[in-house]
Amino acid sequence: MSTTTTAPTADPDAIDAFAERLFAAGLGALELLNVELGSRLGLYHHLAHGEGHSPAELAAAAGIHERYAQEWLEQQTVAGVLTVDDPIAAPTARRYRLPAAHATVLLERDSEAFMAAFAGFIPVAAAALDAVADAFRAGSGVPYSLYRIHDIQAAWTRPAFLHHLTQTWLPAVPQAHERLVSGTARVCEIGCGEGIAAVQIALAYPGVTVDGYDLDEPSIVVARTEAEAAGVADRVRFELRDAADYAIDGAYDLVFSVEMLHDLPDPVGVLATMRRLRAPGGTVLVIDERAAEAFDPDADEMERLFYACSTLHCLPVGMTEPGSAATGTVIRPDAVRQHAAAAGFSHTEILDVEHPQFRLYLLHD
Repeated sequence: MSTTTTAPTADPDAIDAFAERLFAAGLGALELLNVELGSRLGLYHHLAHGEGHSPAELAAAAGIHERYAQEWLEQQTVAGVLTVDDPIAAPTARRYRLPAAHATVLLERDSEAFMAAFAGFIPVAAAALDAVADAFRAGSGVPYSLYRIHDIQAAWTRPAFLHHLTQTWLPAVPQAHERLVSGTARVCEIGCGEGIAAVQIALAYPGVTVDGYDLDEPSIVVARTEAEAAGVADRVRFELRDAADYAIDGAYDLVFSVEMLHDLPDPVGVLATMRRLRAPGGTVLVIDERAAEAFDPDADEMERLFYACSTLHCLPVGMTEPGSAATGTVIRPDAVRQHAAAAGFSHTEILDVEHPQFRLYLLHD
């Protein structure tokens, strides 16, 4: 005697709710792409100045076609980014404005509200999607260089460095802060990216010297330019070098990394290098994502962001080498403790510093 099992009928309301959620997500992604388009073409810069722009005026100012200008202006208005003076005027006669608050979010790269870099991640992730899908199938990784994301990452973390690094984060480590204030300290940043953190430290602590190391050549090129522009190139040096390179000279008073441990195929090896580079009485500080202590299906938006970035970027980047730790963006405190212990540290201290994205770990022998 045979029996058949009938699949349960899905709740129509649940179907509608989920479909609406994905529609909203898709709409948001498309609207972010239009924000990125406006940023690339410099349209927001022009709209932030003057008394509003007609499509023809924006087209002339930005060097784009008037018909495209009209369509984009209308799209930005219905998306709630721009305002329009007279919506019933002829399409070519309408004048559009960028509200001051929106200009801060889209143009002020030093502001903690700056979100244009977030919009820029969407096309980058989409361009790498085929390579990521191949990596999923093969269990391999995707090289960091394929993403061409260094400018976006630098723009995303820049406000935190400008507003927190030397104002609250480093003062929360008294031993390191005292050495920095003395003006004679040596600092090493592993995974320095475009050098914004290193430059900020040099500016805040006159006399301190900073060495930054990174494997991404375009980032090092920009970092050197940043140091020159800030007038600290005599005290800040950037090198294209693997953090595990034993030729790096040690005896640093502060060895730190920001938002890079979770990307590493060999986090233990790099932490061991950081430990070796520390001078007697020096400090090893790791700054990484503020992931929750444990997995929770009802995660908050920041955790959702970590997971979305992890599948599309951080985990594939971290799996480029055989035997990778495969940590991913969602680097939980226990993972940091385990990596640190394997690298020879006896204790991992979480500093009492609040930030929506970052958590600070002080590693002790």
